[in-house]
Amino acid sequence: MRKKQHSNPWEDSGTDSQVNGIQEVFNKPTYKNERVHFDPVLSRDPHEDNQSHQYDHEAFLGKEEATTFDQLTPEESKERLGKIVDRIDGDKDGYVTTDELKSWINRVQKRYIYENVAKVWTDYDLNKDNKISWDEYKKATYGYYLADMFAHEVEGPEPDWVKTEREQFADFRDTNKDGKMDKEEIRHWILPQDYDHAQAEARHLVYESDLNKDQLLTKEEILENWNMFVGSQATNYGEDLTKNHDEL
Repeated sequence: MRKKQHSNPWEDSGTDSQVNGIQEVFNKPTYKNERVHFDPVLSRDPHEDNQSHQYDHEAFLGKEEATTFDQLTPEESKERLGKIVDRIDGDKDGYVTTDELKSWINRVQKRYIYENVAKVWTDYDLNKDNKISWDEYKKATYGYYLADMFAHEVEGPEPDWVKTEREQFADFRDTNKDGKMDKEEIRHWILPQDYDHAQAEARHLVYESDLNKDQLLTKEEILENWNMFVGSQATNYGEDLTKNHDEL
């Protein structure tokens, strides 16, 4: 079978080294401190390579679907993963490229973003004016009891943590500076656009699963490294044992 033509997925990454003008395409594409998550799109757990793959599972599947896989047997998880791989391989040539994997992760992210924008709107837009003010954000995030507590301390100084949150709201969440967040600002808050999360995750998954280092993944390579892409009862149980041991 002839392999598809593909562009180098490590181009223009800003992290690759150059030796005598030849790009070292097999350098690890991303570092841990670059692959950060932005709650609530991905796992609340910090992403650590070679430890829990919860970040990868949620990036590849979405939170709800990742939870569903955690209830399956390893055999069921691998079977379902195989069907997903068939969908990712858009041109049906038997290989998954970084671009195809990125497109899949983008779809997962967009679905999750739309679902979360709707949820945030329900929880935060208290007066139903299609905007979220700082007061609404504060009440929905910290509860009415905090607002009541501050109401009795009007004369006192604003606590430092409240000041920090208010400044974060004004400086980074209210990007058009109208005093409120709209739906586009909510989308940016849920998944900031200044970093290509889908590209970074796609490159990471390819790098970790590409056994022959041809920058393409076969279904066999993905299934060989299946627990990086999806979870199961076994992986979930193992993580629980690890957590319980650490707590002892």
